[in-house]
Amino acid sequence: MKAVVIRRYGATEVLQYEDVEQPKIEPTQLLVKVRASSVNPIDWKIRQGMLSLIAGSKFPKILGLDVAGDVVEVGSGVTRFKPGDAIYGSTSFPGGGYAEFAAVPENLVALKPTNLSYEEAAAVPLAALTALQALRDQGNIQTGQTVLINGAAGGVGSFAVQIAKALGAVVTGVSSTKNLDLVKSLGADRVIDYTQQDFTEDIAQYDIIFDAVGKRSLSQTKRVLKPNGIYITTLPSPEVFLESVLTAFLPGQKAKFILQKPNTQDLIYLKELIEAGKIRVVIDRTYPLQELAAAHGYSETGRVVGKIVLAQPVVDIAVSI
Repeated sequence: MKAVVIRRYGATEVLQYEDVEQPKIEPTQLLVKVRASSVNPIDWKIRQGMLSLIAGSKFPKILGLDVAGDVVEVGSGVTRFKPGDAIYGSTSFPGGGYAEFAAVPENLVALKPTNLSYEEAAAVPLAALTALQALRDQGNIQTGQTVLINGAAGGVGSFAVQIAKALGAVVTGVSSTKNLDLVKSLGADRVIDYTQQDFTEDIAQYDIIFDAVGKRSLSQTKRVLKPNGIYITTLPSPEVFLESVLTAFLPGQKAKFILQKPNTQDLIYLKELIEAGKIRVVIDRTYPLQELAAAHGYSETGRVVGKIVLAQPVVDIAVSI
């Protein structure tokens, strides 16, 4: 099969499109014909070696944590899926989605939303799960609360705006000038143009501040956070980690960070929201798999609106019954 592999950590040139052996599945895995995958910042951070302590030094590696495709074969212990099912979800860390076929754990995927294409579905898992688990699990979001999303036009942020609205919050989205209309269209009740105004100097206060781009800390945002408010970030910097430990044992404002945990139940919940028309997918650019290096390079600019998707041509496949 064709795949993009790395044989060492480094810049985009370490991504090589080549023939590799098709994966063999374990009893609790599915063999999936990958129709689409996506690029998340964690993918190129792994590629650069920033997460080498977790990703390890064994090569070659196939990255890519998001997949959407068709089940070709199921392991002997699989009970919820059958060959021919269209699924979406996550691969095991550090990836496997940048390939024609992927071995995917049963408990990390769900049936694909019926109203999404494979490309749209592949954009959902990591980013939308991060947004959901940050707001619901870390933020304990409640109907009527005020929520600010920093980075509201990005991959995680665009989902966070919609999920917060679906959960009944009053949402303020922070983005650049050119993306204000998009953020409004996603459901934001109010928008702040960060090129014109620093949201930490806003006159409003919020129950939850979700920093979907990991640019701030509790100490920088506490003035606009309510006395018992929660600051959540996607980037557990040393400062945020220390703040999270200290505030966990003190009354008042809390600092938390989100480490997304892929699972079937949350993917089913997102599927229901998507099929109900409460979440739509924003795709910035679509690349063929063989142009993954260009896709990674674009992601690294930090100017992505929504998600970057990798599409593979749909061809007939034989499934194992």
